[in-house]
Amino acid sequence: MNQFFKVKTLEEVMEQVKDFSSVESETISVFDAFSRVLAENLRAKKDLPGFRRATMDGYAVAASSTFGASESTPAWLDIAGTVSMGDIPEFTVEAGKAVKISTGGMLPKGADSVVMVEHTELIDDRSVEIYKSVAPLQNVIEASEDFAENETVLAEGTFIRPQEEGLAAGLGFSKIRVYKRPRVGIISTGDEIVPIEEEPLPGKIRDINSYTLSGFIREAHAEPVCYGIVKDDPAALKKAFEKALEETDMVIISGGSSVGTRDFTIDVISSLPDAEILAHGMSISPGKPTILARAGKKPVWGLPGQVVSAMVVLKIVVIPFLNRLKGLDDRDRTIRVPAILSRNIASAQGRREFIRVLLEHQAGRIIAKPVLGKSGLIRTMIHADGLLEIGDHVEGLEKGSFVDIILL
Repeated sequence: MNQFFKVKTLEEVMEQVKDFSSVESETISVFDAFSRVLAENLRAKKDLPGFRRATMDGYAVAASSTFGASESTPAWLDIAGTVSMGDIPEFTVEAGKAVKISTGGMLPKGADSVVMVEHTELIDDRSVEIYKSVAPLQNVIEASEDFAENETVLAEGTFIRPQEEGLAAGLGFSKIRVYKRPRVGIISTGDEIVPIEEEPLPGKIRDINSYTLSGFIREAHAEPVCYGIVKDDPAALKKAFEKALEETDMVIISGGSSVGTRDFTIDVISSLPDAEILAHGMSISPGKPTILARAGKKPVWGLPGQVVSAMVVLKIVVIPFLNRLKGLDDRDRTIRVPAILSRNIASAQGRREFIRVLLEHQAGRIIAKPVLGKSGLIRTMIHADGLLEIGDHVEGLEKGSFVDIILL
């Protein structure tokens, strides 16, 4: 079975995302909600902020009392009182009156706007001059301007950033239901791989992929679980696979996915219960010998052992599948920045190519400089800020072309 018998395009592989399901959900404290994904819709229990409030320090007034006011002809208003933070004013602001108020303070009845303190001058304890008119609701937030009662404020599938965490807290949700963090099993294979504590003999290399792949998994807000190094032994590899499938939600093996007499990963995956090979080979570079399979309901990946290829495939292809497991909505979350290409780049047609680039600011523009070096050198990833994607049917790109760079 050691052949590329299900080579697919990047688009064909990405179509498989929808065939996998999210992990189970759990209820947690909103204090721990950062970087989780909502598993329910959150609706506002009440209007937010719930009362008409000032957005500036100044004077709460009826806007009509300021119409026509200017520096040459200021409006003269009587000061009817002061609203302190947290107070509920019991009085009404009448025409020709003003009330001192601080940012965030609750407007009294009769007031519909706030004059900034910078546009006023205090005459005495009872009078103030207004040098600029205001329109109704100027410098004011309405009671339901943020969110109205029963409005869906955060939808299922929302990634919770600090601002979403704060909104949930502001609406009184002390606990929320979120998807569990997916656990991703990582297996490194090959007789040539040794633990990082060991001094490699000629022909051997330390295990790099377990660490780079784990880092990318953590960056994606999931939990990596490393199962160590498995030698080129089908029985040992199958045992590691079975253990990882039992304990995690996705399994990644690095090494053993390319065509070769000792590369038996595809055979081992095929022998797993309820397993199906979805792709064996992708028309991308680097990363052609990538395997995507399903074991039960879980995605299983065979990534190239070559360190750069493994990182690029994980970043471009695997992370969207992980996002699906996390419960995220289907939006493309790839962060791209526009840049100008510093030199000509040749590319072979018939495959999607990802070129490592360094980004530099020059004269107010962002310049993308290809990182030169052989594809197997990890230094090309160390020096890279992003990846330049070249389409399947593009022969190359010319110097000065405007390009989008996928940030690393």
